[in-house]
Amino acid sequence: QAQLVESGGGSVQPGGSLRLSCTQSGFIDDYYVIGWFRQVPGKEREGLACIGSSGDRIDYADSAKGRFTISRGSAKNTVHLQMDSLKPADTGVYYCAATVRNLRGVGDPIFYDWWGQGTQVTVSS
Repeated sequence: QAQLVESGGGSVQPGGSLRLSCTQSGFIDDYYVIGWFRQVPGKEREGLACIGSSGDRIDYADSAKGRFTISRGSAKNTVHLQMDSLKPADTGVYYCAATVRNLRGVGDPIFYDWWGQGTQVTVSS
C-alpha cells in the first residue's frame, strides 16, 4: 500500500529555514509526481511545488518561487522541501502528496491520490 510520511517540521523564527522531507513507500507505478502543499487555518490547501519521481520535472507555485526549493534526496524514495527566509505567513500544516497524473504546474490538490499525515510549521518570534 502506498504511503507518504512527512518529517522536519517545527518552530522557527522569521527569517529562519527548515527542510521538510517526504518518504514514499509502496508505490506500484514506476513514475509519479510528488507535490508539497500547505494548509493554513481558514484557507484552502495551497500547492507549493512538485517534482517527478525521476527528477525530470520541477514546478513551483508563485508563492514558493525564490524561497522554497524542492529536490530529490540521495535515497530515491525521499523528496525534500527546503524553505528559506520563512515568514509568519508560512505557518501551517505542510503535506506531501503523490499523483500519477500528468498535471500542468503543481496542480489542484484534488488530483493527488495519496497524502501524508502532515507536519506543522510555525514561524514566530
